[in-house]
Amino acid sequence: MQTAPKTAASLPPTEGISAEISRLSGLPIGELRAAWCAEFRREPPKTLWREMLLRTLAWRLQEKTFGGHDKTTAKLLDAYGQGREGTQLHRRLKSGTVLVREFEGARHTVTIVPDGYVWQEKTYASLTAIARIITGTNWNGPRFFGLRVGLGKKGSAEGAAA
Repeated sequence: MQTAPKTAASLPPTEGISAEISRLSGLPIGELRAAWCAEFRREPPKTLWREMLLRTLAWRLQEKTFGGHDKTTAKLLDAYGQGREGTQLHRRLKSGTVLVREFEGARHTVTIVPDGYVWQEKTYASLTAIARIITGTNWNGPRFFGLRVGLGKKGSAEGAAA
């Protein structure tokens, strides 16, 4: 007995999503933009390239089928979108994490503990306090230890070892 070919709607969720993503990946850019408009009810950003259109549509399919991000992840992503990623990353570090920074030829090791930060066998309330002692100037502690990337004078991202 021969069975009818399965349509995307009758396939199990994972196979249906895979089939739809495969279909979308074969579409020209104009049709991908039309699929975006149908899904999001607005035009896609003009600067969004083909691969990003496809990835966003694929994410949307999966989100509709399996659900979106949990609240914690959504909050973290929102913070990234608002430019607060350094503070969020810093808060996510767990006790026992060791931060290492070389400064003027000396290696400085800081261990995160539940009540602060241990540096040279003394506990401090903030990384900024430690960075200030090490450098003798006012430094942002998370930035000094590479947990946050700052902007240089010309607006370009500078490395954490600034």
